[in-house]
Amino acid sequence: MMFSRNEKIVLFSLAAIQFNHIVDFMIVMPLGPKLMRVFQISPEQFSLLVSMYTLMAGLSGFLASFYVDKFDRKNNLVFMFIGFIISTALCGAAPSFGWLLGARAFAGFFGGIMNSLILSIVSDLISYDRRATAMGTITSAFSLASIVGVPFSLYLSDHFDWHAPFMFLALSSVIVLLVAVKHIPSVRGHLDQTDEVRKKIKNPFTTILQSRTQMFSLFFMFILMLGHFAIIPFISPSLVANAGVGEKQLLFIYLVGGSCSMLMAPLIGKLSDKYGKSKIFTAALFFSVIPVIMITHQTVAPLYFILIVAGLFFISAVARMIPAQALISSAAEPAHRGSFLSILSCVQSLSMALGSWMAGKIIIKNAITGQLERYQLVGYIAIGFGFLSLIIFQKIKYLDVIQRKSA
Repeated sequence: MMFSRNEKIVLFSLAAIQFNHIVDFMIVMPLGPKLMRVFQISPEQFSLLVSMYTLMAGLSGFLASFYVDKFDRKNNLVFMFIGFIISTALCGAAPSFGWLLGARAFAGFFGGIMNSLILSIVSDLISYDRRATAMGTITSAFSLASIVGVPFSLYLSDHFDWHAPFMFLALSSVIVLLVAVKHIPSVRGHLDQTDEVRKKIKNPFTTILQSRTQMFSLFFMFILMLGHFAIIPFISPSLVANAGVGEKQLLFIYLVGGSCSMLMAPLIGKLSDKYGKSKIFTAALFFSVIPVIMITHQTVAPLYFILIVAGLFFISAVARMIPAQALISSAAEPAHRGSFLSILSCVQSLSMALGSWMAGKIIIKNAITGQLERYQLVGYIAIGFGFLSLIIFQKIKYLDVIQRKSA
């Protein structure tokens, strides 16, 4: 049996938190066409709305690196989740673009660090030889968010208004919080360290600067997410403006894409554990070129074809992230893994903010046709960053072999 009963309960609880966090993060993007119309904002202003979340997530990751390994990981996660619930409710109460922008900043601050906390807990509780499979379980929350969370949120938005998804998400998160408090155990093993190790914890940046592996890992994730997130925010706006997809049809994009990635995530995790994280990541990166080109060049086409393209893109995304996260999680010792993953979260968030901002600067809206232009250029740039990340990845892939031998 891969996981014990208790491990399954913990993974389910963590996946539930991840589900709510991801829905909150994702929902702004499919709501893009509606928000741009309601607030009369430009593509650049919309990219600011998206990047504000990731920018503040980066700030919280930076600050968390100084304290996250000094406390019980469960307590840290519960505290950040409470802040996330409050900020999500503020998003739902937003009467203006400025209010929403500020509320998204708070949501990013609390929500951004939760991903690294979840990864830290999984890394501490699950052995390396089973970790990619566990990561696949957590990543399935992303797929479920696409299948259930985003379509249902869009349904609420269509039948009420854009405020409704955030209010519902805040209420449902309260239930998830109660489940998490009950079932996630205290994670304090990293606190039982020698004085020498504790000195390193006090200065996480010194530890990282002294480790080429951690430096390359941070650089790798920065480049990977920079290319990936240049595309993500404008998928929904471009499909509506360029491909003729109706706003009410966007839920099918996330339903199909999420279903595909949910079916593939466990398989990708098992393949990564069996054949090596680096091999699966490399294969996934080469495969991703096809859906990236297709989705950034998408013009008017039958809905079934657009759904196929979306499904391929979602699969390529999850196929890259699962082995990448599993490998990077081993770059730091358990004693300061939380600090490292917090800084990693900071780097990823800043990269995502930069990617969104960059795309917003490149893409322009045709005043006559209403189409979004130069999205194709963003796709080519994303592919270039992807292959640059592969070059960096070669510097750290030996971790896979080292960890297998020591497991």
